[in-house]
Amino acid sequence: MQPQLWTYLIAITLLTLTPGVDTMLIIRNTSRGGWRDGAVSSVGICTGLFVHATVSAVGISVILLQSALAFSALKLAGAAYLVWLGLVSLRQAWKRGDSPATAIPVSPRLRFSVRRSLAEGFLSNVLNPKTVVFYMAFLPQFIDPSGSALRQSLFLAGLHFAIAMVWQCFLALIVDHAGTWLQHRAVHRAFDGVTGSILMALGIKLALTR
Repeated sequence: MQPQLWTYLIAITLLTLTPGVDTMLIIRNTSRGGWRDGAVSSVGICTGLFVHATVSAVGISVILLQSALAFSALKLAGAAYLVWLGLVSLRQAWKRGDSPATAIPVSPRLRFSVRRSLAEGFLSNVLNPKTVVFYMAFLPQFIDPSGSALRQSLFLAGLHFAIAMVWQCFLALIVDHAGTWLQHRAVHRAFDGVTGSILMALGIKLALTR
C-alpha cells in the first residue's frame, strides 16, 4: 500500500471517530428503533459520501465555495434538517414526561422503518456542507492527475464508507446493548432531551457559520 494511501486511511479514520452529527444521529436512531435502525441509518449516512466524492470530482464543490448564494442555501438546508431532527427528539422527551411514570415504566421503541432510517442518514450527510468542503479540499491531495478523478474519488469514498460503517455499526451495537437501561422512561426522556438539544445546537451553529 502506498504511503499516501496510509495517510488518507489514518486521517479519515480519525475524522470518522470524532463525535459529530453522524454520531449523534446513530445514537438517536439506535435508541429509537434498535441496532437495525442505527445500522441502516449508517448505510444512509455512508451512501452520502459517494455523492460528496462525485461532487468533488466534477468540480461542483468549487462552484459552491465561490457562490455565496449556493453555499448559503445548502448550509441553511442542512442546518434546518438538523434542527428538525433535534425538535423531533425534544418532542419525544416532552411526551414521555406527560404521562405518569407509573403508567408505563418502560418506553416502547418505535417501529423500525428501513425507508425512514435510510432517508434520515442520507439527508443528514448530503445536506452537511462541511462534508462537501472537506471532500473538495481533502480528496484532491490523494488523486493522481493522470488518472480518472471520478474513479479515484469514488474509490477513496469507498474506503471511507467501509471505515465509517464498521465504526457506526459498532456504536449502534453498544447503544443497543444498553437498550433496557435506555428504555426506562426517565433515562430515555433525558437521553432524547440531550441528543435533541445537541442536534439543534449543531444545526444552529452550522447556520451561523460564515
